[in-house]
Amino acid sequence: MIFKYENVTGEDAPKIVYDLLFPRGPAGAAHTKVFINGSNFEEVEKVVAVTQKAMSTAPWGNSIIVDPRGGYSTAAAAVAKTFGASMERGLGSLEGKKVTVLAGTGPVGQTAARIYAAEKADVTISSRSLAKGQAVADKINAECGAKRVKVVEVSKPEQTVAAIKDAEIILAAGAGGVQLLTAADLAAASKCKIVADINAIKPLGVEGLGPNDDKEMKPGVWGIGALAIGKLKIKTEVEMIKRATAEPQGLFDYSIAYSIAKDQMLKKLAKASAK
Repeated sequence: MIFKYENVTGEDAPKIVYDLLFPRGPAGAAHTKVFINGSNFEEVEKVVAVTQKAMSTAPWGNSIIVDPRGGYSTAAAAVAKTFGASMERGLGSLEGKKVTVLAGTGPVGQTAARIYAAEKADVTISSRSLAKGQAVADKINAECGAKRVKVVEVSKPEQTVAAIKDAEIILAAGAGGVQLLTAADLAAASKCKIVADINAIKPLGVEGLGPNDDKEMKPGVWGIGALAIGKLKIKTEVEMIKRATAEPQGLFDYSIAYSIAKDQMLKKLAKASAK
């Protein structure tokens, strides 16, 4: 059974959690899981924080799955696919790689930037608002305890080239139907080895990169399309739910999603090397 609560705020969440836990006791609540979705990324984080706090008031608690509009699992899959491509092409891990995340302040973009930073990549995020982008960068840098993320303003198409000029990996993380990277932009990114796009709605985020592509799109550049990422995203989200169902409590968020997605890529690499 699925019970849907809409427009939940940080003030509402504890009441829902208390009604879930206490009237039914540990035996009754054991088979119930909390899935936090939502389109307001900042509000989702507030709801997660107060939900965890409310859960801690009971001797038992429960599992919490967090995937706002699929942003966590999509970002995890996108980063994992670029990791897999880098390893498969003999370029090594993500550590030290120069990565640009276009539209880096959106739900997928900032989550991908957090994961890249956790992998010790050198991350640049683009934003139409320098102040908004800096706030995201500062938050991620504080989380990692190192200055791994910087921001560049891209409020005009011609500013894109400057954002990607040093990038070895480019992730277009914009909204559906918005092209972020033209063929000319990509041609100017001479250091780029891998480019990925999460947008499957035309016009696609990267010109010339098909949604199903997971191949060399031009000499020396590997392209990963939105549906290729989407296949891993679905597997990741399903596995997150399975794990949350099996575990009595815990937070299943973007870090767990990435662990699952990366593990899938490592298994694929191991299988290929065994042939």
